[in-house]
Amino acid sequence: MQDDASTHRATRLTDAEIAGIARRIDRPVVLVGLMGAGKSTVGRRLANLLGTDFVDADDEIEDAAQLSIAEIFSEFGEEYFRDGERRVIARLIGESDGVIATGGGAFVNDETRALILDKAIAVWIDCSIDTLVERTGRRNTRPLLQGGDPAQILSRLRAEREPAYSQAPIRIASDDGPHLETANAIIEAIDRWL
Repeated sequence: MQDDASTHRATRLTDAEIAGIARRIDRPVVLVGLMGAGKSTVGRRLANLLGTDFVDADDEIEDAAQLSIAEIFSEFGEEYFRDGERRVIARLIGESDGVIATGGGAFVNDETRALILDKAIAVWIDCSIDTLVERTGRRNTRPLLQGGDPAQILSRLRAEREPAYSQAPIRIASDDGPHLETANAIIEAIDRWL
């Protein structure tokens, strides 16, 4: 059953409450969702609150390949990228009990999704298309947004990927407000889910 925490509580959890929840988390927290949802930014804040490590799967993929994601897509294609992404995420889940941010398409891969659902706590960070367009427009490093209208591309990707994302047991909306509020909402949702 999905914990749909679409609204954030105005008050912040106390440090003691967060520490108590953190002690109950016995596996990595993996953030999934479309590009621009805030997985990396929220993930860093979440890891800091929980007193654990943060790793961005996209950064790890780039380090392993010694190429940017855009270069991997350009030179080898999306299928090659997704295969490498799957292997990197499997390694990260095996090595970490912290917070892992994934790329937007990672959770769509059947093998990757099954691994995350089995070995981690999957959290879908969801946003409106308008928010995603605004956030992704800040950098020109998104291969899937090249050569088209970002709003149309993101709407299509959302429609295609929502059936996969909706399998995450926790869903958090992240449209407005500070990323710290989203991180707190995730901790509260994990507490309810546990």
